[in-house]
Amino acid sequence: MCGISGIIDKSNNHINKSEIRNINDLISHRGPDDEGFFFGENFAFGHRRLSILDLSYDGHQPMHYLDGRYTITYNGEVYNYLELREELQQDGYCFKSDTDTEVILASYDRWGKSCVERFNGMWAFSIYDKQADIIFCSRDRFGIKPFYYTEVGGKFIFGSEIKQLLEFYKDRYINNDILLDYLILGLEEHTNETFFDKIYKLPQSHNLIYDLSENTFKVEKYYEISISPELKKISEKSSIRLYKEKFVDSVRIRLRSDVKVGTCLSGGMDSSSIAAVASDIYNKQSNTQFIAIHGKSIEDKTDESIFAKEVAEYCNLNLNIIEPSFEDFVNNIDEVIYTQEEPFGGVSIFMQYFVMKKSKELNCKVMLDGQGADETLFGYENYFQIILAFYLKKFSILSFFRIILDINKYQISTLKTVLRSILTLFPQIRIGRIIRKSFIKSKYIDKKRIKNYYSIDNIDSFQRKQITKLNLPHLLRCEDKNSMRNSIETRLPFIDYRLVDLTMNFNIRHKFKSGFLKNILRKSLQDLLPESVLWRRNKFGFEAPVDIWTKKHEAIMLSSIRKSRILQEVVDFNKLKLNNIIIWRLYNISRWEEIYNIKV
Repeated sequence: MCGISGIIDKSNNHINKSEIRNINDLISHRGPDDEGFFFGENFAFGHRRLSILDLSYDGHQPMHYLDGRYTITYNGEVYNYLELREELQQDGYCFKSDTDTEVILASYDRWGKSCVERFNGMWAFSIYDKQADIIFCSRDRFGIKPFYYTEVGGKFIFGSEIKQLLEFYKDRYINNDILLDYLILGLEEHTNETFFDKIYKLPQSHNLIYDLSENTFKVEKYYEISISPELKKISEKSSIRLYKEKFVDSVRIRLRSDVKVGTCLSGGMDSSSIAAVASDIYNKQSNTQFIAIHGKSIEDKTDESIFAKEVAEYCNLNLNIIEPSFEDFVNNIDEVIYTQEEPFGGVSIFMQYFVMKKSKELNCKVMLDGQGADETLFGYENYFQIILAFYLKKFSILSFFRIILDINKYQISTLKTVLRSILTLFPQIRIGRIIRKSFIKSKYIDKKRIKNYYSIDNIDSFQRKQITKLNLPHLLRCEDKNSMRNSIETRLPFIDYRLVDLTMNFNIRHKFKSGFLKNILRKSLQDLLPESVLWRRNKFGFEAPVDIWTKKHEAIMLSSIRKSRILQEVVDFNKLKLNNIIIWRLYNISRWEEIYNIKV
């Protein structure tokens, strides 16, 4: 896990050493263990290293291969590197290190750009191919690792963080479309654009090939979630067996490390599942307890610590509990906003930040986390309305009413859920309601753009949108920024692509059954978790004490909101009806605007 930097001069001039060093220094937190540079004819690579595999100098980057034919700057982990290494050795390849980096280079030599289809992991890298005179860049299937790029001043610049690219802009302007999507719809990571004008992301599951002879580039997709009609026909029992097999293996290969590994533990089903499986594997390999870190809320209604303690005792975990105060929140507002680089949806992100900070204190450089289970296994309570809409559309009235009875077992309104399910089938009505409730000036509202994100054809397309556009991407962005700011690598077993491909094809009736969301996950781990956690219905997930923190800080937040030039331009303050969510979104914009000196 590391940080990468790159500059290409389109006029074929040499890159100034101070330029690449400067933007590489901005991400020193991503790689405090080592740094390195490589200079080509008209380009330069930079690298910051967080040593996880092969801690020796053999893992130094940028790394060269085959006498300099290939040079890489790479951020991430390819978990199946041992299996790939063995396959490549059988083909005659030799290795000088025990790193996955060298395996990537050999794989590229062996299979070309299709090598990424063989990788199981997370990555953002650039390989200089001297013979082909190209720079081959790639980002992992789900966008766990970031890759930002821009073109400015006759240069193509890329990096792990936006702040590296901002160094090349005298003035920083806001991207109005992304701002409005955030304020109206609560979206953040749904396109390849960022909140900064002219700064882009390489989309997940895509490669970028830069032709150095022509100074042009193209972007190509290499992965789609697979469709398997046969899998939808298998029984619940078979689904559970297959899921457990793949999930356990996903956790197993993510424990490969030459440094200490631990896990985040909220006390919910997802993090508890990872903790249980990881601890079971770890305890068989070592006499040391597996480390878990829990962020405890000071607010009773969002405090999950009792469940985290139960899991820790049941699974023989070394549990570390932190309890961030209001002062911790206030003192770190600017730090977290600077860390995240773009506005984000809520203050629960602070709890995650404090957990990663504690991980650093414990010298636990690798942390497992539970992102992705909800999006693939129907884990959110608001997914009930989608399930109901699906059955209404198919005229499955019996199933529709059976689920209505199940909803009563959750702490949500059955009537509101049914009404929302009906609205889901009529997006125009839903869009109309969104526009009527919006506090944005009417001249800035784009109905066609809103419709694009609320049109749902079926359950499969809905889940794909959740994974690729609407929900998971913003969780992954926050995860990466919070962890790497504290020099921590996080690994996410639920979004092993093998597990995602498998889960997405299971029959929906197996995912949601007898009133329980994520039915397959619950039943696959019945022998590893306490009943109280296994069959919980209330869901939090490192929830922050939002009411307490917001109420105490409200006067300062509102003052900042009123002073914002950006908000004065787009918000109709006469239509503004405040709640905790809206206050945070607006305040986040106002502080971000000042911290990054953004212009309208």
